[in-house]
Amino acid sequence: MKVAERLARRERSWRELDVLLSRFEEAGALRRWPVPAWRRFEPADPTADPTAPSPDGKVGAAEVVRLGELYRAACADLMLAEAYDLPRDTVAYLHALVGRAHNSLYRTRGFRVRSWASELLEEVPRRLRSDPFLRISAVLFWGLMALAGCLAAARDGFSEKVVGPEQLASLEEMYARPLTELPREDEFMTGFYINHNAAIGLKCFAYGLTFGIMTLYELGFQALVLGTMFGHMATTPMAANFYEFVTAHGPFELTAIVLSGAAGLRLGWGLIDTQGRRRIDSLAREASNSLPIAGAATCLFVLAAFVEGFVSGSPLPYAAKAGVAAGSTALMLAFLMIGGRGTVRVEGAG
Repeated sequence: MKVAERLARRERSWRELDVLLSRFEEAGALRRWPVPAWRRFEPADPTADPTAPSPDGKVGAAEVVRLGELYRAACADLMLAEAYDLPRDTVAYLHALVGRAHNSLYRTRGFRVRSWASELLEEVPRRLRSDPFLRISAVLFWGLMALAGCLAAARDGFSEKVVGPEQLASLEEMYARPLTELPREDEFMTGFYINHNAAIGLKCFAYGLTFGIMTLYELGFQALVLGTMFGHMATTPMAANFYEFVTAHGPFELTAIVLSGAAGLRLGWGLIDTQGRRRIDSLAREASNSLPIAGAATCLFVLAAFVEGFVSGSPLPYAAKAGVAAGSTALMLAFLMIGGRGTVRVEGAG
């Protein structure tokens, strides 16, 4: 029964693992995550006992290494205990200990409002400020939209070639009457706008899997169509009604399209520049980097839908709607330019 004797001698390490897991959980290093990941571990004194609690209650680097050693050893002990049919109490205890360690180390954090808000308000703006794909997406979308708008307003026949006469006729008919004369279905239209906007954003993002080619196409298509509509309507008698409707929600919606395009382009670039990794691993890396940006775009799409449903078609005066547009633009600029500047991130940690 050498295996049984070996496992009996291992009981001390099992208890050590049990205590160490409790230490990590109390310090917030596992599963609870009360502090940012990059601030989670502090270097430990190399001369100190790895399992002894640090004076300030933080988890030391030596304890992290020790936890990994004990976890791997406990897995091996569990295999031996099961292979040699040792007492079921021992096997059950090891199962529980190994399961607890595995869940603590590898299970997802779950949704927490505080961590989600921190990621959105701190990490996302930092990434966006340094993201070349955001610049590419913005230049392509805004540049092509402005060009299409100018051509539609200045050249006869351009709008019909791009959008089609039937679509233009439908657009003019839609805004032929003042907004105050149109029926109000705010809740229904908000749901419709969320679905419609989400479809555009999802296509821009998911098309990144085509090496970014279809993302570029979708960005260009949306810019061309929207710019043409804006330019065409500026030359019609319905211009006042049209711009009164699109002014309030336009900043949120158009910016969300740009962000979705940036996330999709980053996804596509992960398939092109693998940096020596397997293509699937490179894609996973860039998907992780692009998801927060796609999340920010989703928030803007939802905000745009609520503004479009409850403000854009409301009887509020145009000055109020323009104020909403100006406020939302200022909010997004503050988010992009100021967000995350008050925190310092240590790269390569956590």
